[in-house]
Amino acid sequence: MAAAQDISPQSAYIQHHLVHLNSVGEKQSAIADFSVVNYDSLFWSILMGLVVVFMLWRAAKMVTAGVPGRFQAAIEMLVDMVEEQAKSIVPSELSRRFVSPLALTVFLWIILMNALDLVPVDFLAWVFRLTGLGAEHHDVLYYHRILPTADLNVPMGMALGVLLLMFYYGIKIKHPGGFVKELFTAPFHAHGIGALVLAPFNFLLNCIEYAAKSVSLGMRLFGNMFAGELIFMLIALLGGAWTGFNGASIGLGIGHVLAGSLWAVFHILIVLLQAFIFMMLTLVYVGQAHEGH
Repeated sequence: MAAAQDISPQSAYIQHHLVHLNSVGEKQSAIADFSVVNYDSLFWSILMGLVVVFMLWRAAKMVTAGVPGRFQAAIEMLVDMVEEQAKSIVPSELSRRFVSPLALTVFLWIILMNALDLVPVDFLAWVFRLTGLGAEHHDVLYYHRILPTADLNVPMGMALGVLLLMFYYGIKIKHPGGFVKELFTAPFHAHGIGALVLAPFNFLLNCIEYAAKSVSLGMRLFGNMFAGELIFMLIALLGGAWTGFNGASIGLGIGHVLAGSLWAVFHILIVLLQAFIFMMLTLVYVGQAHEGH
């Protein structure tokens, strides 16, 4: 009889694909552990960010007064789309000079990070084996996750950045005194002794509101991408069950190809939708920071 702690090969396959290349060399045990640095998430997120910056820089450098090329036209369409959304949400034109480019960058950045999920699960392992690096760099081969947005640290870090923007524009638009006053006087307005009684409840509700916005913003992106990553791993197990040219293996192989193709096509919509939702909520939250309760 197998030991209680033994796990199936399928479970082991999924579990080792969920381990990051990090500073401790093993799976993180606590939800929040600031001593752990996930090098793979940092590498791929920074790389995708640099790609976005390079793309936008190239588009700006290639701008012509005549008929634009396809690349320039595509970037201009994205810029116009984001600017139109920003105009309808963020009331201050001065604020939009920073917020609109930020929203565009976030939108493209998340698209590229999410799109890494379309890379086959074992592609990197195959590349390492093909180049002969597998034995020398076992940790990089075994512990490596290519999808940054399936690492809770990345979406929550971006959500924290949006939270700081909310504070910044709230203080800038309403001034420090007005911002602090609103924390204690809204959403339940009162006068005299009633204002003093309601002040702690108003402050608590505002703290909960800010926390809920940030947590939901990051968790939404993380949850969708993490679930998509797991489904790709489960589909990969169908192909991994190949034992030769027999009925069961051929059926599983066909199922692997069909399920992987269909899910990849559907996942393209998720990749784009999650990036668009994050961008829109960033604009909405910054726009709300300009308004009073």
